[in-house]
Amino acid sequence: TGNFTRAEGKTVMEGFLQAHDKIDIVYAHNDDMGLGAIEAIEAAGKKPGEDIKIITIDAVKDGMQALVDGKINYIVECNPLLGPDLMDIAKKVVKGESVDKRIVVKDEAFDQDAAKKVIADRQY
Repeated sequence: TGNFTRAEGKTVMEGFLQAHDKIDIVYAHNDDMGLGAIEAIEAAGKKPGEDIKIITIDAVKDGMQALVDGKINYIVECNPLLGPDLMDIAKKVVKGESVDKRIVVKDEAFDQDAAKKVIADRQY
């Protein structure tokens, strides 16, 4: 695994590229591993986003920029901005107050056009 780091994502992708002649798509469970894979793909003379499609999770600013640049094809957000809400809920639980049994966090999915619309205001 890429251990959720760019460096290890690159190392893992280098191994895949050496072991397999035809890779169509890469799925990385965070943007940093995907960005590392992009480095390996480019070093192998291939075009990320074209020769090998890339899907990641997180939607951090660097990942979103790679999406805008066409190096990533699709990102599913894992929104870290839920922290303050989570703390409010935890405080209620500690106080013995009731909380909703199900709380839905707003996450989005982005293609290149959607990323272009939001990247300037990205908070993370």
